[in-house]
Amino acid sequence: MKSLVSVARAVGLLLGVAADGAFGDPRRRHPVAGFGQVAKKVEQTLYRDDKLAGVAHATLLSGGVVAIGVVLERAGRRHPVLQTLTTAAATWVVLGGHSLAVQGAAIGRELDAGEVPAARERLPHLCGRDPSTLDAEGLARAAVESMAENTSDAVVAPLL
Repeated sequence: MKSLVSVARAVGLLLGVAADGAFGDPRRRHPVAGFGQVAKKVEQTLYRDDKLAGVAHATLLSGGVVAIGVVLERAGRRHPVLQTLTTAAATWVVLGGHSLAVQGAAIGRELDAGEVPAARERLPHLCGRDPSTLDAEGLARAAVESMAENTSDAVVAPLL
């Protein structure tokens, strides 16, 4: 049974990576954006300039996500198809490889075409650097550095 769960998890990971490659981030109702909306409402309800309120806020939000994960994980142990589907969905949601590749390729095309102003406008999609003072070489360097860092954060780390 344990090997079946491992196979279900591996297939789910592959399907999640494939979904990210094929579809990128969901355009509407992205689960991370939904979590942000819930977090905002919880903050509006619980916020006080108080350490205990902050602990309650963090515990409620992170504990809720962990609880959902535990329920799905336990259910998936008995139902390999559910394990595969939930692993695929979670993998797709947390990966950012497609979006990252799209933005990096676009900056590359703009710089190759000498469209420095367009590359300056796009750079904030990858990083928080101020592009207004960067020339083409600086934009290229910033894009490559950001792609490397974001690949670690948005692809490698979630898969591990």
